[in-house]
Amino acid sequence: MSPTRSYILPIAAEETSLDCAGGKGMNLSVLLQAGFPVPAGFIITTLAYDKYVKHNNLSGSILDLLAAAEMDDTESLDKISSQIRAQFDGGSVPAYLGQRIISAWNEMGAIPVAVRSSATAEDLPGISFAGQQDTLLNITNEDDLIAAVVTSWSSLWTARAIAYRTRYGIPQDQVSMAVVIQQMVPSFCSGVMFTANPLNGSRNEMVIDATFGIGEALVSGQVEPDHYVVNTSNNSVLERQTGSKEVAMYVRESGGFNTLQISAGDEGVLTDEQIMELTRLGGEIAEVYGFPQDIEWAISGGNTFILQSRPITSLYPLPEDAERDQLSVYFSFAAIQGLLDPITPSGQDALGLLFAGGARMFDLDHDHHSQPIIKCAGERMWMNITQALSNPIGSRIMRNFVTIVDPSIVDVINELLEDDKSGFGKGAPQFSTLRRFLGFMLPFLGRVSGYLRAPEGKAAATRKASLDEIARLKDKYPGTEDATIGSEEILALFQEIRESFIFAVPHIAAPAGGGILPLFLLNKLCRRITGSNQLALEITRGLPNNVTTEMDLHLWEVAKAIKSDQNSAEHFFQTEPGQLVEEFESSKLPEPALSAISGFMEIYGMRGLGEIDLGRKRWREDPTYIFEVLLSYMKIDDASLAPDVIFKEGKRTAENAIRELQSIARGTFAGGIKSRLIGSLATRVRALAGLRESPKFHIIQVMGVIRQGLLSYGQQLAREGVLADPEDIFYLYYDELVEVVEKEQRDWQELVKGRKQVYENEMLRKQIPRLLLSDGRAYYEGISSLQSDEERLVGSPVSPGTVAGKARIVVDPLRADLQPGEILVCRGTDPAWTPLFLTAGGLVMEVGGMMTHGAIVAREYGIPAVVGITRATEVLKTGQSIQVNGSNGEILFLET
Repeated sequence: MSPTRSYILPIAAEETSLDCAGGKGMNLSVLLQAGFPVPAGFIITTLAYDKYVKHNNLSGSILDLLAAAEMDDTESLDKISSQIRAQFDGGSVPAYLGQRIISAWNEMGAIPVAVRSSATAEDLPGISFAGQQDTLLNITNEDDLIAAVVTSWSSLWTARAIAYRTRYGIPQDQVSMAVVIQQMVPSFCSGVMFTANPLNGSRNEMVIDATFGIGEALVSGQVEPDHYVVNTSNNSVLERQTGSKEVAMYVRESGGFNTLQISAGDEGVLTDEQIMELTRLGGEIAEVYGFPQDIEWAISGGNTFILQSRPITSLYPLPEDAERDQLSVYFSFAAIQGLLDPITPSGQDALGLLFAGGARMFDLDHDHHSQPIIKCAGERMWMNITQALSNPIGSRIMRNFVTIVDPSIVDVINELLEDDKSGFGKGAPQFSTLRRFLGFMLPFLGRVSGYLRAPEGKAAATRKASLDEIARLKDKYPGTEDATIGSEEILALFQEIRESFIFAVPHIAAPAGGGILPLFLLNKLCRRITGSNQLALEITRGLPNNVTTEMDLHLWEVAKAIKSDQNSAEHFFQTEPGQLVEEFESSKLPEPALSAISGFMEIYGMRGLGEIDLGRKRWREDPTYIFEVLLSYMKIDDASLAPDVIFKEGKRTAENAIRELQSIARGTFAGGIKSRLIGSLATRVRALAGLRESPKFHIIQVMGVIRQGLLSYGQQLAREGVLADPEDIFYLYYDELVEVVEKEQRDWQELVKGRKQVYENEMLRKQIPRLLLSDGRAYYEGISSLQSDEERLVGSPVSPGTVAGKARIVVDPLRADLQPGEILVCRGTDPAWTPLFLTAGGLVMEVGGMMTHGAIVAREYGIPAVVGITRATEVLKTGQSIQVNGSNGEILFLET
């Protein structure tokens, strides 16, 4: 690249990239290279911005001003922004740089131009950077052009841009600004076009807003435009609204533009031919990018121009094989598992193999690619429930399933079933499907009935079978313990995740079903007798045989052991968690703390936050969270609040609930029979329902062995220089791991770097749909969106009781700082969160239902819990006084 071209590039130059041209410049380059009608021009690259900053010694002062800013204070940011931009305005453009800019403009014919800012940090998932930087229109002379370029550079530091970068973790010192210089289009009319409906997400609808003159009046909110919605499936206009259009802006020959008051409310801006032409262009542009676009356009002299295009960042991505013409329904796997974060590539394939194992139980031979149930979109997993909804039997089963795991979307499921065009719930099940279903269910129910006959003994046998299977796996792959696992062995080990499902269902899920089925019947009977299911829920307090509650209580015993030893207790209270972790890993913690924690890790060290993702760290790799929780437990001084005391009290509450329900039943018709039935059901619930957590626990143990093996192999690859870090192996898909084993020569480090960036970008996405349709429609809202008001929030009650206290918003449990008695408010939880439950006074979650992890453990601990509260972590604030009613689902705002 020549010195001149390093500062100036034609828009269509092949060298154009995000780093040198910014987001807007790169997108315009792509469009122009693809043959779209983009106004001619050039790009002043980020190197020019960097030279200007260096020439005027601005870098240090910018960072100093930012360091002094209060990022959550609007006035402070406005002040800092003004100071930074004033320094830009007071600077001078190096002569050689100014000459190259003017020379490039003269090569265009010194025509009127638009000067558009193009930052390098734009349009991340769920984040719109639109309007943060400046665009200056109809520049007609050299001095104004240079001034406009400097203004564009300085607009990198608007208050809004600084705040957004801070909020989304984008380093302020790693951004830069390019500037796009384009021929000014003297628009007869202009507007914006969304190639998918931004309100409902539908990819089959295109939305166009149009006004007379240039688009500045529209984007600045000064005009009510005409509004068109086009059905792209048949190219028909679904909706046509004529705006008042009381203002129009037109360019002046001398530069700038005139703002005119007009009266064009009755006059449509676009003809049907122009609407269809825009629709055609929009569809072709979206196809080039492979994602729906937000497009600015203009029409002048009968010609249509594309001024810029950016992704519609508010839309959630769809699975790669989603078909718009044939409606498919995807249910959020995150809503079931409480993991709203993205999942690593290895984790995605592990879950694909897991569901492939499930398919084998229905006599279907699938691998992680061909299995039809679990799909990836937005680096998260989605369950394709389309086939289940296609007939009356499957749709009823699916409706009941959704009711217990995320009741907030049952209404959406019902709407789909009632929509004649969807065809859901009306077809007949195929004979082959029915045969496979019965071939699985009949033996499964037979095993369940066996466990119901002897619940106590079967529960113990189930635990032993799981332990034996894990021991067998470790014996089969001994290299996972000493980092000597072979390359071929690692591929076989990865495939063990499929076998884990095949083992877990008959050997563990069946006895768990022996507890869930009686609980379902008990709920029905309780509602019929008492009008609610509260007593039935209380019967699940303090359940035995739940590996998650056993884990939490074991950790409480560790805390007691530490606190009972004066030397250990003093050391813990006087030492930072990070230092405690270092001492534990080097075996320098005082006894008995070291032995107690080591014993816990021996059993539960394979667990961790987001553990269903094979690529997430486990506690044995980073035990910081465990030490944070231990310190929290050690702050509990009230003996009545001790977790083991509360758990035992829960058991007594359950026994009392059984007696009360039996007593009520005896006063009804056939009361004696009902009372005995309640006793029989309750016995089986108490013995077996706690096993509900055991299938996943078994799979997590298998994942623990697989992860250790992958880490050991990753260490080998890092030593060989194939990967930069052993952990990078989790950013490879299984097929790529095969290629690595076969010594395929690729730049694996660069590939992993890109994958990590995708993962980090997806971590910034704030809202995840509960339900996703293949045509793009996405459903985010919980039941609280319709029933909440200024005095309360309403969700789904999942653990009875009422508690008042201070809310504690927890997004990352590693930084929970949850104090005893506070109400834990979070997006969702998996089992690794549940140690926090022992100190929480109550629980509020954005997702979940009656049978999700957080709800089950909350009931067993006797913590009032409400789930399905839309954006609870944003609506509620830490320190806010609230009352949580886990019996009716209400959260009341209290006076402080």
